[in-house]
Amino acid sequence: MIVFDLICQPAGHRFEGWFASSEAFADQQQRGLVDCPHCGSTAVAKAPMAPAVPKKGNQLPAATQAAPVAAGLPPEALAVMEKLAKMQAEALKQSRWVGEDFADQSRAIHYGEREAEPIHGQATLAEAKELLEEGIAVMPLPFPVVPPDQAN
Repeated sequence: MIVFDLICQPAGHRFEGWFASSEAFADQQQRGLVDCPHCGSTAVAKAPMAPAVPKKGNQLPAATQAAPVAAGLPPEALAVMEKLAKMQAEALKQSRWVGEDFADQSRAIHYGEREAEPIHGQATLAEAKELLEEGIAVMPLPFPVVPPDQAN
């Protein structure tokens, strides 16, 4: 069996299809048997695919941080989540980690006791509510953040 990433030409819907061989895909496509599961179009082509490069036998699997997962979401929702995760990662690169001192640091910036800069850190729900009641704009991050001292 071979798996192809496919795309319908009219709407750009991406999906995968399993075939016995490349020839089987070409035959089914020519006979109009390959259709988009989203819109039913038979104008389907192979989408560009990243090559599968196996790891060397002497490489250990990389330790990875658990990523947020969601099952059964529509592709559009997954795309939004991926974009949101990228936006959060970029925002974190441009801000400074202040850890559990987040509430105090936010207040100091808000009241002009220290120079303003983008910060991120940890706060309890009660601390966050107090900051909002004081008119200090804060928001929870959509995805968990590993403190720098705990990251590999």
